[in-house]
Amino acid sequence: MSPAEPLLTLMVIPTGIGCQVGGYAGDALPAARLLAAASGCLVTHPNVMNGAALYWRDPRIHYVEGAALDRFAARELALRPVRAQRVGVLLDAGIEVDLRQRHLQVIEACRATLGLDLGPVVVTDLPLEVTLEQGPSGSSWGRLLRPDALLRAGERLRDAGATAIAAVARFPEDPGSEALAAYRSGSGVDVLAGAEAVISHLLTDHLGLPCAHAPALSALPLDPQLDPRAAAEEIGHTFLPCVLVGLSQAPDLVALPSSAPEHWPPGWLHPSGIGAVVAPATALGGAAVLASAERGIPLIAVHNPGVLEVDAAALGLKVLSASSYSEAAGLVLALREGIHPGALSRPLQPLPPGPAWAGGEGEGDPRAGAGHPDGERAGQLR
Repeated sequence: MSPAEPLLTLMVIPTGIGCQVGGYAGDALPAARLLAAASGCLVTHPNVMNGAALYWRDPRIHYVEGAALDRFAARELALRPVRAQRVGVLLDAGIEVDLRQRHLQVIEACRATLGLDLGPVVVTDLPLEVTLEQGPSGSSWGRLLRPDALLRAGERLRDAGATAIAAVARFPEDPGSEALAAYRSGSGVDVLAGAEAVISHLLTDHLGLPCAHAPALSALPLDPQLDPRAAAEEIGHTFLPCVLVGLSQAPDLVALPSSAPEHWPPGWLHPSGIGAVVAPATALGGAAVLASAERGIPLIAVHNPGVLEVDAAALGLKVLSASSYSEAAGLVLALREGIHPGALSRPLQPLPPGPAWAGGEGEGDPRAGAGHPDGERAGQLR
């Protein structure tokens, strides 16, 4: 591989588990930008890239919904970069009239100021009725009481010519909850994130199109003690802008038959090209990470604590450990340049001695019997 050739890298930060980096709206963007620069080609998911009213576009970063990213790592999908998607917008019938109007204004603003190809806009025939839950570990998840209404609306958008779908569901609110206060102060889990993943996974799996979700919520009271990582969610009326921008150039999802050859048109991203995976050190149990590890792809485990404790030791995985995303970017760059990561650490351990040969005067001398690699003495290596 040429040293200048990009190293296709996956960046995964599971949603709803309170990671110190990536547990908030868009706070993993600086890390993603750095990894994109180091690798030359980064595939990551909306939880990493979505910053509510804030976003960052980089041709080296490919915005892929989490379920599709899992299928990409499992060699079920290829990714076809596009110049632009036509992003249809799905609005929950449960969104109040005024709040719906705010979202419609975001759509018009992105058309007028960013030149995005947006529309049509479809309202579900029934309210989606989202509920929120937290598991014993503290991770967030949720339910969608009317998934049929979601999928019907998605089908209508697809049939009307949308090539990607932004979904907006009305989420329940409890402005005085301890969980929300903890999140805004920088010590809690995003209680919305797990339910958001349910919605985007359903749409992506059902339609085979790039999809992402933004929750519809009322504005919160001003909090002067707000953690900087939570600030992106406080500066606009909706969280929709980043989703529209991310989907506007998200790659197409192309299903790969099990017997597909290991070649593809120029410019496509194929799972056989994955060169590294970067994930939090205590959240290694996801499908994309495990599928990549099974194939021997280098796994960089970054110190990025959350509420999970699923680490390399628990799973029996070999990893390259990084204390930060800056260090992870250095490891990615080393892999891209063909530098063995072990050469960067000190002390540099000597290589273990070569295999010793049993019996005869050559025992213990790795040169003994060198002319018989497949003969009797080769079977006596210990």
